[in-house]
Amino acid sequence: MSKLSLIIKREFVAKVRNKSFIVMTFLSPLLFVGIAVFVGYLSTMKADLKTIAVHDQSGKFFSEFKSDEEYKYVDFSTINLQVLKDSIVSEAYEGLLVIPNVSSNDSLQKSIQYISNDSPSVMFISDIEEVINHKLTQENFQKAGLDTLAIKKAKSDVSIHLTKATGEEALKGLNEIKIGIGGAFGYLIMMFIVIYGNMVMRSVIEEKVSRIIEVIISSVKPFQLMMGKIIGTSLAGILQFLIWAFLGLVAMFVLSTFFNVQMGATSGMEDQAIQMAKQEMGGTMQLYIKELWNLPIATILISFIFYFIGGYFLYSSFYASIGAAVDNETDSQQFLLPIIMPLILGVYIGFFTVINDPHGTVATVFSMIPLTSPIVMMMRIPFGVPLWQIALSLIILFATFFLVVWFASKIYRVGILMYGKKPTWKELYRWLKY
Repeated sequence: MSKLSLIIKREFVAKVRNKSFIVMTFLSPLLFVGIAVFVGYLSTMKADLKTIAVHDQSGKFFSEFKSDEEYKYVDFSTINLQVLKDSIVSEAYEGLLVIPNVSSNDSLQKSIQYISNDSPSVMFISDIEEVINHKLTQENFQKAGLDTLAIKKAKSDVSIHLTKATGEEALKGLNEIKIGIGGAFGYLIMMFIVIYGNMVMRSVIEEKVSRIIEVIISSVKPFQLMMGKIIGTSLAGILQFLIWAFLGLVAMFVLSTFFNVQMGATSGMEDQAIQMAKQEMGGTMQLYIKELWNLPIATILISFIFYFIGGYFLYSSFYASIGAAVDNETDSQQFLLPIIMPLILGVYIGFFTVINDPHGTVATVFSMIPLTSPIVMMMRIPFGVPLWQIALSLIILFATFFLVVWFASKIYRVGILMYGKKPTWKELYRWLKY
């Protein structure tokens, strides 16, 4: 067995047998599900009831405001305005809406005030403005002699039916689901790169500080040691992902089966209207599930593995060279920001460009640039990407890795034996020329 394979085996076994690796492999999916359920629960919790004092001098608008579970409107039009303002200061009410009595609607539009101690939400102010605008518009229609009932009947409510060119029914919101799936895989790649890249860097720093590295490199070349650490850690990450993918597919199959059984069990137990509504909802859900299964799942999973390997290899070369250049993690911070920035850039470009134009110039170019391609391309693949673009992107990614690892090995072999001195960018450049 070659020295490189021995180092790979040592790093892989050390990571996989680690208790934290085993625990987090099975605990992480439960943590993600638990966080999602917790956030969903928090979103359903009712907010504290807020009382809004309304001082409507015109007497025309208070009846238009409808109290709900979040806001309660109280009519204080007969109370002195200054007294109400003092009540707001003492926080007796959340806010005070002042509607003056003016001669024209044009003047009224610029005279309405909302007084509060804290800035109100944009949505709340928008709702108030919508209520007042609706009332003023109705009055303007009446003054102009227009039939408001006829205008209301004349309004259209268009609902566009989406259909594919093949004649199959298309679904609304499918692009959002696709970007969500692609974004999840892209974010996983970024998370894996940061987590396992830091593992490589810490491993190098620990061996360097303990002087074990001096014994190891007496038997193997620094380049072999660096590649062994990178490959061994990546294999542990791939194993972890495959376990998660298997658990995810099992969960999807179980949920799909459970949903179909529940729909069948509840049929015939409810009145016809409810049953028809549930059948329609169930049919829509089945269409969404069908569309999800029509996604290029095999391409997504295979591409994820290759982009994870390529992206991880590329960035781990940087992490390993940084670990060899410094004596502790504190000194590494100045070098980590330039490494993490392309990953963050890839996430933002993916979410802000791919969803609107997945095959546009910006999305396509950044899916070819090796520092961002593992994230951006994974966001594009659910929308359907030609195989030649994926192949070209992977070739560029791995070619860049071989180029970067050649430069990184120069820093690694010099920095691995340097102690007691904080390196600078200028010194790293000198090591590259050494």
